[in-house]
Amino acid sequence: MKQYKITNEEKYKVVIEKNTFYFFNNEFEETYEGSINSLKETLLVLKNDIENYGLRKEIFEHLLLKENGLKSLLALTGFSNESIKRLTTLIRVVEDEELNQLVKKADWKIKYQGDEIKEWSDNKIKKMIMNDKAFRQGLVNIFFEGATVPFLAKTIPLFELKKLSINKLKFEIPEMIDTLIRYREKGSYSGQKGNNPEIVIMNILDEIGNTFETGDLAELISNAPKSKRTMDFIIPNKRHPSIIIESSYLVTTSSGQGDKSKTEISIETLIKEHYPNSIFLGFVDGIGWYVRKGDLKRMVSAYNDVFTYHPEELDRFRNFLLEFFSFN
Repeated sequence: MKQYKITNEEKYKVVIEKNTFYFFNNEFEETYEGSINSLKETLLVLKNDIENYGLRKEIFEHLLLKENGLKSLLALTGFSNESIKRLTTLIRVVEDEELNQLVKKADWKIKYQGDEIKEWSDNKIKKMIMNDKAFRQGLVNIFFEGATVPFLAKTIPLFELKKLSINKLKFEIPEMIDTLIRYREKGSYSGQKGNNPEIVIMNILDEIGNTFETGDLAELISNAPKSKRTMDFIIPNKRHPSIIIESSYLVTTSSGQGDKSKTEISIETLIKEHYPNSIFLGFVDGIGWYVRKGDLKRMVSAYNDVFTYHPEELDRFRNFLLEFFSFN
């Protein structure tokens, strides 16, 4: 075999002197640019139709029947593809009279019978739009009137709810600017510490004066290094844990939820063995758990008690802490 020799300096020069700076595939770029232009043209036609015929739901029903109709509507409002999937799941599992009437749920061809539900794929939603008039009309109604439904107003984060403004459908300049800003800030909004539900637990602990730590428990590091995991809240500290809390808030569903529930059960076994006097609590919430009831049942079995982030549950958690530490 021929000796292959190249010095580190030569390798270094290759990267510096032949750097492309930004890789791109011309064929892919042209195809993708065509897709963007198609969306733009669809929206321009939509704007023209609204100017000529007024803001009518029928125009948007017709839009949704186009190949890229839903994408265009989402681009106009700033509502993401993932958000529409979450919202569709929410509508399917929740029984709220006003919401049901708005989306014409009783007339959908496919109805939720109360069994474990699976989130619809992009293709499934697209087929429903094409083949189910009631579903299509209900989706349009959401963008016209969704923000006025009390259930959605208290369930959907305000950052997302604002995207269901009828003024966005009118192509009004302030609303277009609002959409641009929300596109720009979406990542920052999601990543903000204050948007983490665990902050609510932290605030309650601070409010009633409970100290806490996060991290690994010493006994688990020593006796089960491969099974241990970082704990979200250890009260009052790692050396003398009275209460151990894990938080799992999921807005999406995945096969990993089954693994997560199994992990929590194994952690519970370790805590019982090495910290028999500690209480293991779980905050388990979000539509991701709501629609995976099999995994949810396994998950909650790992804890001594389970709470959600509902105001009533937060009050119950606060009272639990006050009562627990008044007797300990």
